[in-house]
Amino acid sequence: MLLFDTIVSPIVEACPFENKDGRMSLLHSFYCWGAVGVILGSTLFFAVFGIEHWRILTLIWALVPLVNIFQFLTCPIERLAEDGESLPLGKLFRMPLLWMMILLMICSGASEATIAQWASAFTESALGVSKTVGDLAGPCLFAAFMGISRILYGKMSTKLNLTKAMLLSGLLCVACYLLASLSPLPILGLAGCALCGFSVGIMWPGTISLSSQKCPQGGTAMFAVLALAGDFGSTVSPAIAGSLSEMAGGNLKAGLLAATFFPILLVVRLFVLNRKMKDLHPELA
Repeated sequence: MLLFDTIVSPIVEACPFENKDGRMSLLHSFYCWGAVGVILGSTLFFAVFGIEHWRILTLIWALVPLVNIFQFLTCPIERLAEDGESLPLGKLFRMPLLWMMILLMICSGASEATIAQWASAFTESALGVSKTVGDLAGPCLFAAFMGISRILYGKMSTKLNLTKAMLLSGLLCVACYLLASLSPLPILGLAGCALCGFSVGIMWPGTISLSSQKCPQGGTAMFAVLALAGDFGSTVSPAIAGSLSEMAGGNLKAGLLAATFFPILLVVRLFVLNRKMKDLHPELA
């Protein structure tokens, strides 16, 4: 994922598109369809050949990055900023805006990865189904809804305000986390997990687009920092949710409820960012 954001995302930003945030959302939607394909393909493989042959499946999926090697060798690379114009890391880290974007990326990664990682186990425990059904009803639905969200925004980006769209998505994400963690009905909890995929769809690519708009001289270094922040959130939040669930006697709802902190923090920061943009551009209010 770090390679994806530090190489592919800058390529899209460097292309002469008019609605780059929409293009970025469409680009990231293919990550979701890749996840759906891996889940469906792996489930089918295990159903036919058995889970004991997982090494063979690993070798099959290793063909994907192998093909990407040749794709990157032939892909035209454009520069986001000319030589000498991109800001060094020292100056980037002195920009308050970058730290706000880093926080947004941490929250985006945390909001996305927590449900994605624990959706299968949550579905298995809540509905009492097998791992196969849990994978299909949990992370597969989550990824599919996330992909749909990114495609829809990519199609309608010219008519929408990115910051406001992310703010509404953040509010929906909070609601989905609360539904998954507090609902007494397992089917509603599953619905919360699936719809959470829709709510987090534009958070990661949207933050990248906002950063590029507000700091066009950030260059590839800025994308690398943002990807690192997103991966940090993707690592920390699921770990916290898992640890708290274990402390609560294996109750995943307790862990998901605690992880609601990250989408709430994201909403607060987006609200602050939206207010600042209104102050700078009153005509947009």
